[in-house]
Amino acid sequence: MKAWKKLSLSLILLLALALAGCRNKSSNLTDFNRSVYTPEYASGFDIKGADGRQSVLLTVTNPWQGAEGVETALFIARDGTVIAEPADEQIDSLEKLAFVPGAISALKALTGLGFDLVLATNQDGLGTPSFPEDTFWPAHNKMLATLGGEGVAFDDQLIDRTFEADAAPTRKPRTGMFGRYTGGEYDLAASYVIGDRATDILLARNLGARGILLAPPAEGLRTLEESGAADACALVTDSWSEIAEFIRRGERRTEIRRETRETQITVRLDLDGRGDFNGQISTGLRFLDHMLAQIAHHGGVALAVDARGDLDIDEHHTMEDVAITLGEAVDRALGAKAGIARYGLAPPMDKCRALTLLDFGGRIDFEWDASFRRERVGDVPTEMFRHFFHSFACAARCNLQISARGDNDHHKAEAVFKAFARALRMAVAHIPFDYTVPSSKGVL
Repeated sequence: MKAWKKLSLSLILLLALALAGCRNKSSNLTDFNRSVYTPEYASGFDIKGADGRQSVLLTVTNPWQGAEGVETALFIARDGTVIAEPADEQIDSLEKLAFVPGAISALKALTGLGFDLVLATNQDGLGTPSFPEDTFWPAHNKMLATLGGEGVAFDDQLIDRTFEADAAPTRKPRTGMFGRYTGGEYDLAASYVIGDRATDILLARNLGARGILLAPPAEGLRTLEESGAADACALVTDSWSEIAEFIRRGERRTEIRRETRETQITVRLDLDGRGDFNGQISTGLRFLDHMLAQIAHHGGVALAVDARGDLDIDEHHTMEDVAITLGEAVDRALGAKAGIARYGLAPPMDKCRALTLLDFGGRIDFEWDASFRRERVGDVPTEMFRHFFHSFACAARCNLQISARGDNDHHKAEAVFKAFARALRMAVAHIPFDYTVPSSKGVL
């Protein structure tokens, strides 16, 4: 009987706890939906309440270019881009057909990456007496056959036949003939327009894609500035091999924002130094600004940092969070790390011995062997140098070892940052046309 009473009492207690839990479901859901519960470091998804019901909706998006279910395209101009454009700007015979150097091998290298290859060309008056069809198709079909022999086939061909004076909605840079690609099934932000004219880059802007201009850099940049299309262009080069390498690698550019109750940090980073934002650094600590500028210059990266922290308390939170945000930016920009050198080191410099060893192998370790006589260098406490790099190593998921010897603390601190920058430059460098992950495990 005693055992039965004990069991009954236990069941009653369990029932009471269950009922209490049911009564608190609504308030718990409310708490769950508050923004404070949004994960601080995660991205690529949204958490939403389900119209007051006892459930939540988790929406997940895939940020990876070329991932399953994400359609991307390369919109490629013809004349002047794939085949050379004659002086009369009309390829109306087989005798005028010649490929732009490097185009065939580059297009071959771009196949199999998950992009649809789309030929997009304006052919002024095609089918009119000034440009009969029977003069167009032999050269065009020969081009397709030659490319096909190298394993390159266009998934689609878009040909506008109007004259420029017609101002037709289908004529590049207008998007009228791109309706198949503007309905939401394609990720145009991850797609590219490749062409030799400013109109191709303006088309990229109108589509919401990124433009690549095939032209001598100085001439191309001037053309872009004159046309107002510079903001839509990711690359200007006269080399098809560079275009292929650029697309295969992807843009190693990112922007990371970190907001806490203590700091608000924004870091913009381009590991290949292509950003037009380089040098825009403001942390409220002038010596830290100077050191971050050394990372940008000697690391060969484009870097912008905007930091607002509780400097009225002390420097700790600002320096720590800048380092964390910078580390996260490097880690994200590296992506899968395919084709990078992975390891970096830097020799002695600046009137002292400063040595940095760096490995982006995905495992976190940090060693520091440097001491300072002064309490501060400029407006930065010297004790924060160690903490800065330790925070970076944790956020960047790297193995970082730093040592320094010298008599002048200012020179020593500067040498540490410069040596780190040089090691970073070496470690993130691309090995040309090597797309393997630098690990015997096959993953980092």
